[in-house]
This record gives sequence, structure tokens and C-alpha cells, in this order.
Amino acid sequence: MTDVYTIEEAARRTGLSAHTLRYYERIGLLEPVGRAGSGHRRYCDADLGWVEFLTMLRQTGMPIRDMQRFVALTRSGDHTIAQRVEVLRAHRDTLAAQLALLTRHYAKIENKISIYEGILAEHRNHHRELV
Repeated sequence: MTDVYTIEEAARRTGLSAHTLRYYERIGLLEPVGRAGSGHRRYCDADLGWVEFLTMLRQTGMPIRDMQRFVALTRSGDHTIAQRVEVLRAHRDTLAAQLALLTRHYAKIENKISIYEGILAEHRNHHRELV
């Protein structure tokens, strides 16, 4: 038997808000989720796995429209695998460029910290000499 989760439990497990889960369903990123007799949403493990993948895409900066395209391709069947790979490659290439830029910026910040720490050490040594 598959576990089912309320929207609150799904939100807690995925780290997204209930509002975001509803929004993802409304814009087609998620298939309409199952419902209890009361009409309340019931998420299964497969739904949560898909939400986690979508979250990773979003956290890495993929635009919603690209996510929607990827989801639509996935739902269209295996004949779209090559197109899905292209979407993911394009996103990977964007991430690689961002990572390279961040790495350069990180190195510059590390260098600046090192310079300032050297100045602070000189000030401490100078202060000790005065005392």
C-alpha cells in the first residue's frame, strides 16, 4: 500500500508551502493529485518525488516556463526523451556558467578576506608592541 499525505504533510516533507503545492498543480507542474472523500488533496510518494525534482529544478534557477515544458514533454511519452535531455542539458550549461562565475567571485572574496585578516594581524602585533 502506498502512503498518502495531506497537503500539510506534503508541505512539511517537501519544504514547500501548501500554497506552492496548489500553485504547481494549478499551472500543470503537478498532475491533479488524488482526493479524499472530503475533497482534500492526498499526495502519494510518487507525487512527493516529483515535487522534490521540481524543487531542485526551481532552486537551481530553472524558469517556471521551462519546467512546464519539461513536464509537458514527460507526459507526452518516451518519444520526447531526446527533447527532455536537451532541456536538461541547456539548464546544466546555464548552471555550469553560473557556477564558474560564482567560483571566480568566491575566490575574489576569499582574497579580500585574506588581505583584511593580514591587516588585522598587523594591527594586533603593533598593539602588542606598544603595550
